[in-house]
Amino acid sequence: MDIPIDSQKTLEIIERMKLAKIGEYHKWEVIIKKIKKEQPLDSEELEYYTILTRIYKDTAITNRSKIYHTKLSKQDEKPRCKICGDSALYYCNMNDQYFCTIHVVGHDENEL
Repeated sequence: MDIPIDSQKTLEIIERMKLAKIGEYHKWEVIIKKIKKEQPLDSEELEYYTILTRIYKDTAITNRSKIYHTKLSKQDEKPRCKICGDSALYYCNMNDQYFCTIHVVGHDENEL
């Protein structure tokens, strides 16, 4: 059974992710085009969307907190996540620390 998605809400979330420079721009563009044309997303696209957006499901997280996180480029040095020690993918300029995908949001009580 396919669960219908709210296309408008999904597009809004993706636009926020693009503005925050979270994820890869070209992947978001492909997903946006498919949603607008009402084409089904393949499993890889669904997984990509789900993994990157699950950290933003909590509506208590404000837009202000999201823009403080910068995704590291392929050329950037990848230090360890401040919380778990895994390879960090994001830099938080609120507190000058690095975080993995799991801990990038919600690591600081000032964000919420």
